[in-house]
Amino acid sequence: MEEVFKYIIGLGAAVMMPVIFTVLGLCIGIRFGDALKSGLKVGVGFVGLSIVTALLTSALGPALNKVVEIYDLQLKVFDMGWPAAASVAYNTAVGAFVIPVCLGVNLLMLFTKTTRTVNIDLWNYWHFAFIGAVVYFASDSLVWGFFAAIVCYVITLVIADMTARKFQNFYEGMDGISIPQPFCAGFVPFAIGVNWLFDKIPGANKVDVDAEGLKKKFGVLGEPLMLGVIVGVGIGCLTCESWKEIVDNIPYILGLGIKMGAVMELIPRVTVLFIEGLKPISEATRSLISRRFKGADGLNIGMSPALVIGHPATLVASILLIPVTLLFAVVLPGNQFLPLASLAGMFYLFPLMLPYTKGNVVKTFVAGLVAIVVGLYMVTNMAPAFTIAAADVFSATGDAAVAIPAGFDGGSLDFASSPLSWIIYQCSCNLKWIGAGLLVAVALGMAVFNRILIVRNQKAMIASGSDRLQKTE
Repeated sequence: MEEVFKYIIGLGAAVMMPVIFTVLGLCIGIRFGDALKSGLKVGVGFVGLSIVTALLTSALGPALNKVVEIYDLQLKVFDMGWPAAASVAYNTAVGAFVIPVCLGVNLLMLFTKTTRTVNIDLWNYWHFAFIGAVVYFASDSLVWGFFAAIVCYVITLVIADMTARKFQNFYEGMDGISIPQPFCAGFVPFAIGVNWLFDKIPGANKVDVDAEGLKKKFGVLGEPLMLGVIVGVGIGCLTCESWKEIVDNIPYILGLGIKMGAVMELIPRVTVLFIEGLKPISEATRSLISRRFKGADGLNIGMSPALVIGHPATLVASILLIPVTLLFAVVLPGNQFLPLASLAGMFYLFPLMLPYTKGNVVKTFVAGLVAIVVGLYMVTNMAPAFTIAAADVFSATGDAAVAIPAGFDGGSLDFASSPLSWIIYQCSCNLKWIGAGLLVAVALGMAVFNRILIVRNQKAMIASGSDRLQKTE
C-alpha cells in the first residue's frame, strides 16, 4: 500500500490533477474532450507555477545565503523547505495511508452533512500526513499519528466550509470552490483578529489601501512588478560588503531585481490557467447538484490555494514580508529558526486571509507579520520532533532533501508554522489523553455546528423554492 501511494504522489500535482479533473468531469456529465481540456489547463497551471517559484528560489536562495554569511546570521534550526516536510510526511506509515483514510473521513462527513467540501486536492494531503508523522515520531505511537492527522482533516474541512462563502465572494471565478488546506486555514484567526482590531482603533479604521490604491498613491512604484524589482535590488545590495562591491556587481543586483519582478508579474498570469480549467467543472457540478438534490446546500470542490496566490494584495504583502521576516528572525529573543528555503511559500499565508481583510494591503501585511512572528516560535518549538522524523526518513530512504546538517535541528515554515499544527502537536504529544479529549471535543463541536448551519441553509433554500413556486402559480 505504501508503494502504491508513493507512486501516485510521485506523479506530482501537475500529473495528478489533470487525471483527477478528467475523471471528475466525466462523472458529472462533461464530454471527454472538455473534461480533458479542463484537467490539462489545471496541470499546465501547476507546471507554470512550479517554474515561477523555482525561479524565485534559484534567484533568492544564493543571495540570502550570502547575506547570512556576511552578517553571520546562523541560527540553530536549519530551514529544510517544503520538499523536506512533504518527504517526511509521505515516507512514513502515516503518509502511506493518509489519502485513503482522509478520503474515507471526507465521505463520512458528506453523508452525515457535517461538511459540504469534496477535497480533491490530493497533493496537499501531505499537510495532514506531516502533522501525523511528527506526532507519530514524537510519541512513538502510530495510533497517535493517525489521530492527529484525522483531527486536523476534520477541523480543516469545517473551516473550508465556514470560509467558502467569503472566499467565493472575494475572488472572481471561484464559485463552488473552497480551500481545505490546513496551512491556510490556520491563519484565518489572525486575519479576523487584525481586521477587528483595525476597525476598533480610531484612525486605523479609515486606512483602506488595496492594490489599486497603491497604484494611485505611488504610481508605478506601487505595482507588484516594481515592488518585486525594488526588493530584489535591495537584497542584492545586502550581498555586497562595500559601496565598491555594489558598483562592481550592478549587473547581478539588477538581474536579481528583474527576476523578483518577473515572479510578481508571472504568478497572476499563471493562475488564470487554473481558473479557466476550473470553470467548466464548477459550473457542471453546481448544475448537477441543483438537478439531483432538491434544496441541497451546494457542494464545494476543495482545491489548492495556488488558484488565488496571484492576487495583487497577496503579491505585495508577500514581497514586503520577505526582508521583514529575515529581520525579525534574527532579532526576536528565543527564536532559533532562520527562514530561507521556506520564503518561497510566503504567498500561501494569504489566500484565506484576504477575504477577511478585504484585500486591504496594510491589514493583510500586519496579519501576515503577526502570523510569521508566532510561526517562528512554533517552528523552533517543533524542531526537535521534526528532526527525529527527518532523520528516520533519511536513514530509510537516503533522500537528500531531508538531510540535516550536523549540529542543527530541522524546521520549515510550511505547515510547521501554522497554529493548527502546533496546537494538535502539543495536545497529542504533551497533554496526551487530556489533549486528545480537548481535540475530539473541538473537532466534533465544529462538525456538529457545521451540520446545523448546513441543514438550516437547506431548509431555507427549500422554503425559498416553495415560495417562488407559489408565486409563479
